[in-house]
Amino acid sequence: MPVAHAVIAHARSSAGGRCALRSPERSRTYRALAADVAAGAEFLRATGTVVGDVVAISLPDPVDLLTALLAVDLAGATPLVCDHTWSRAQRAEVLRTIAPAGFVEVPLPRGSAGDALAPLSGPAASSLPDDVAPPEPSGSALAWAGFSSGSTGRPRAVVRTRDSWAGSFPATARLTGTRSEDTVLVPGPLASSLYCFAAVHALSTGACVQLATGAAAITTALATSDVVHLVPSALEPILDAIEAGAPSRLRTAVVGGASLPADVRERAARAGVGVVTYYGAVELSFVAIDSDGTGLRPFPGVEVDVRELPGATLGEVWVRSPWVAQGYLARATGPFRREGEWSTVGDLAELPTPSHPDTPLVLRGRGDGAILTGGATVVPEDVEVVLRAIPGVEDVVVVGTPHRRLGAVVTAVVQCADRPGLRAHLERVARASLSAAQRPRRWYGVRELPRTPSGKAARGAISEALLSGGPAYEALR
Repeated sequence: MPVAHAVIAHARSSAGGRCALRSPERSRTYRALAADVAAGAEFLRATGTVVGDVVAISLPDPVDLLTALLAVDLAGATPLVCDHTWSRAQRAEVLRTIAPAGFVEVPLPRGSAGDALAPLSGPAASSLPDDVAPPEPSGSALAWAGFSSGSTGRPRAVVRTRDSWAGSFPATARLTGTRSEDTVLVPGPLASSLYCFAAVHALSTGACVQLATGAAAITTALATSDVVHLVPSALEPILDAIEAGAPSRLRTAVVGGASLPADVRERAARAGVGVVTYYGAVELSFVAIDSDGTGLRPFPGVEVDVRELPGATLGEVWVRSPWVAQGYLARATGPFRREGEWSTVGDLAELPTPSHPDTPLVLRGRGDGAILTGGATVVPEDVEVVLRAIPGVEDVVVVGTPHRRLGAVVTAVVQCADRPGLRAHLERVARASLSAAQRPRRWYGVRELPRTPSGKAARGAISEALLSGGPAYEALR
């Protein structure tokens, strides 16, 4: 990861004329994409990029971004994928300590097959020279870097070796059923490692990557897509569209999130869509996977250990895996910790019972997001599961806010339309279903929660807004 050499191999094979990338605006065959990647790599080398450099990429068009990512890879450098929605000031601050050797913010020059932007059905317009690619680098070479703040904290750049992601490709293909003849829908920004992995993995298999954002484009893409990668909150709108009659050939939904309600999996089955869920982190890659609804089991090649925490009923998830990241760029600090061959990001899970050590992994949230209130520890996700099921609640995030006597109190920020009496209903459900410590003391309502690039609620941004008393957070009535 990335897979420039695999793209070139597909381009030189009988698959060269097949679709590699498709967006609502344009498409590229494997042969055309490989020519663009080769031209981009040549430009980068000519302008000073050398093997081992970190090259930041910030491009709004996903076809341009993927092409640049692969070109940086072919040049022997490490692509650092940025969020193009950052302001220049924010981007400068994030990159200040990393100090990348290069920065790509305009599309790289295209190869001879790229000038006409031929439609998908058009003939390939060029051939690739036999010596376009240098020898493939070793698996221990750094091959990708991207930003992660999870749902909390300032973005930090995680860097991975080639083997730490590409080595998991065969198992991923088997578990998701992805084939070279498939079209894989990627309905989110490539600044998210989830969506970037989905696109690059599909290219490695020789599949077509369908890039689409926005409800209308995603709904249209269902008619020609076989597999989709997405976060839990994005699956239900797709099922809504299918149930409303949208043409779809979707076969599999690969959901990057450990908590998917059972009724959503059942809805997907009725729509003819199999669901594969997984738990992981940018720093850890895949940790556990559930391909049939029976619970999370360790991903192939991964060992999982839930270690008991002193004075707690939950444990901390540790993994021993060949897929973990190298670490953070610029010696940044974060939740990623190592002890010998084992690694963790502080996630919490239920402790397995001694008599059933092989039971499925049951996650209970991020350790760094736990709320300490009046001597009790509250896992926000436990509260969110109860509140999210209430009619009128579109989504909810639970955080801790400071309290002089208790240290912190449980605070709920509810995404909802105007709904008189919703707070009273929420409080009734909380009293009936939650312990005293878990019940929110403060309630806020918003039209739309802020989100990370992958689509998850931005817990850190929400906490910061509450602390600053931002006007977007009004007391829920």
